[in-house]
Amino acid sequence: MADQNQTAPKLPIPGKRNILITSALPYVNNVPHLGNIIGCVLSADVFARYCRLRGYNAIYMCGTDEYGTATETKAIEEKCSPKEICDKYHAIHKQVYEWFDISFDKFGRTSTPQQTEICHAIFKKLLENNWLSDHTMQQPYCINCKKFLADRLVEGTCPKESCKYESARGDQCANCGDMLNPTDLINPRCKVCQTTPEIQETRHLFLELPLLKDKLVEYIDKTSVAGGWSQNAINTTSAWLKEGLKERCITRDLKWGVPVPHEDFKDKVFYVWFDAPIGYISITACYTPDWEKWWKNPDNVELYQFMGKDNVPFHTVIFPSTLIGTGENWTMMKTISVTEYLNYETGKFSKSKGIGVFGNDVKDTNIPVEVWRYYLLTNRPEVSDTLFTWSDLQAKLNNELLSNLGNFINRVLSFIAKPPGQGYGSIIPDVPGAESHHLTKTLAEKVGKYVEQYVEAMEKVKLKQGLKLTMSISSEGNGYLQESQFWKLYKEDEPSCSIVMKTAIGLIHILACLLEPFMPSFTVEVFKQLNLPHQEQVSLCDEKGNVDRARRPWELVPAGHRIGEPKPLFEELKLERVDELKDKYAGSQTERIARAEAEAAKIAEQMKKTNISDGKKQQPSKSAAETKSKTAAEPKISITRLDIRVGKILKAQKHPDADSLYVEEIDVGEAQPRTVVTGLVKYIPLEEKQERMVCVLCNLKPATMRGIKSQAMVLAASNSDRTKIELVEPPKSATVGERITFPGFEGEPDDVLNPKKKVWETLQVDLHTDADLVACYKDIPLTTSAGVCTVSSICNGSIS
Repeated sequence: MADQNQTAPKLPIPGKRNILITSALPYVNNVPHLGNIIGCVLSADVFARYCRLRGYNAIYMCGTDEYGTATETKAIEEKCSPKEICDKYHAIHKQVYEWFDISFDKFGRTSTPQQTEICHAIFKKLLENNWLSDHTMQQPYCINCKKFLADRLVEGTCPKESCKYESARGDQCANCGDMLNPTDLINPRCKVCQTTPEIQETRHLFLELPLLKDKLVEYIDKTSVAGGWSQNAINTTSAWLKEGLKERCITRDLKWGVPVPHEDFKDKVFYVWFDAPIGYISITACYTPDWEKWWKNPDNVELYQFMGKDNVPFHTVIFPSTLIGTGENWTMMKTISVTEYLNYETGKFSKSKGIGVFGNDVKDTNIPVEVWRYYLLTNRPEVSDTLFTWSDLQAKLNNELLSNLGNFINRVLSFIAKPPGQGYGSIIPDVPGAESHHLTKTLAEKVGKYVEQYVEAMEKVKLKQGLKLTMSISSEGNGYLQESQFWKLYKEDEPSCSIVMKTAIGLIHILACLLEPFMPSFTVEVFKQLNLPHQEQVSLCDEKGNVDRARRPWELVPAGHRIGEPKPLFEELKLERVDELKDKYAGSQTERIARAEAEAAKIAEQMKKTNISDGKKQQPSKSAAETKSKTAAEPKISITRLDIRVGKILKAQKHPDADSLYVEEIDVGEAQPRTVVTGLVKYIPLEEKQERMVCVLCNLKPATMRGIKSQAMVLAASNSDRTKIELVEPPKSATVGERITFPGFEGEPDDVLNPKKKVWETLQVDLHTDADLVACYKDIPLTTSAGVCTVSSICNGSIS
């Protein structure tokens, strides 16, 4: 994370846009899950990176929220002190965010002397200004635990008629979101010992929100419009105001927290939702002793805050009221960006229940960080809840990152890297007159508009829209390559081919810059392959004319520049791996641990049954029947296990939700045609797909691709750099539905190939086209009753 390498803290600069960014402080009672990550820290990181890309003077502050009941509860569970819990989970959070490339300027914590000092200062100002009152209140007291129970330590049934959630907490119902007091709960119980608490009196301090309402409403009415608050933030805040503000208790009967500096309340601490937002300020104070230049400078600093929807009222009502009540000139929040919930497969992510994929899980998947960031950001729940599924992750990786973005960049760089006579020997060509090349001029105008729209979206914190616009540039690049047919131009009109290649290199440069906020590791790798210094190139500053230059992409990388070594940027995520991940992360963390322990016990029991003597394992003998059974269950991998048939495309159309995919209806000799999804949009025009004879692999396990189940796979051949792909075609007189054979090989196909046995993957490496354009398995042609299967022009290509 950035704060580790920060040499001198940044301070506001007169005349520049100074932007202070915070994300909701993650609580240290568990490992963050993907919903937490997209809800605050990742979204804020994208905006912080965008601000730096634009040349703004921006800092990003965050840290762990460490005080309060949840920490004490976790400490009880783990039989250690609250301080030890905080140290443990702060380190875990930091590791998770480092892996996710989160670029904090400071990632701190709230259990610091600075937090205590600033909390006390704010409290004393509120007290001086008469915005605090004290009241005796009734609070649950557990006779068994011998202490007053904080809100989170009381659970019961939510009193709301339309909810009645049975595990509502004493501060807030996790089901309906309503704010509660412990005494509101039906059938309350102590979370620690499950005893029904009795109600006793205790004295607490309250923030008089009703008295601050007029000033608060004035701030909200002005700032929500000027700052472009997200609609969900406006709705939640309006609901609070409509219900009528109530005085809010700011103290608790706890030991772990910021002590109250008042003689009458010295045995109490501040309520976590009074002191937690002050953590933004204290973490900045840990970043620089001149923190007031950021936090008491409203004329020169813009404050942007990111969070999930459950945190909204604390940031739009309670925290602003606290700052207003001090009477000091604080930097108040300008813009709030709020996300709804990211749900997991069939339910909700839950830290308390251990459901979902957690921050420390993602590293174990071996799926690169740029893929995780991309998927979470395309799925960012900006206006409504969204759903994480493993199948959707696979589809977005394979169809958008690999087939669209990665394919475009690799095609261009690989072609330029080819030796002279086949390419450009890795040297960027000179291209006089590029602006008069009609196809290039049209593309450049489109790209210029996309970049302007990207800036407009990102300025409004519409992150998902900014990402979508960038991927549209990649799609335009693929279309540009196909329409130009650069591989033909190279032989027929090399100057025009040079224009196409230099312009495409410029598009790659633009994509690397625009995607840096979303996938920084991707950008680093792209500039490495371009052989350009990353830090110097990543810029979208108005002062440097970067936005305007996007309309002339052929100017972005100079002629004569030597590129680096092209490499694939993304790897395909296979269906069998997706199935493994679904199984691995099914259920709760507790259930996963139980499964792992059961498997370990099973293995241990098997080992006990194995006789060991003289240091050697004596394997129990197997009967002939057992041996025969195993042989039958595990047939040898042979080409005959593939059910490849002659098919005919009856209908082909674009996928409604994926620009790079076709949806085809193919007759394979069955009662009904099969639906097949193919990623061939960039290679084969739609009109060439109609009524086409094809070779179809019919016994792969069906896979859902962007919401449509694909029931087979069409065989196609590609050249070595995948710049060209062609269909493998049976003879036109072949019978639709007949099985394609391999002379010399006999056997029946599997009903459905088991993905875990990797039959297709093992055989596919030996499928190819020969010098005569014949499709072969090793040296055996794919054969029908009417002759062999062929391709149009790709010699010695691979078939998949």
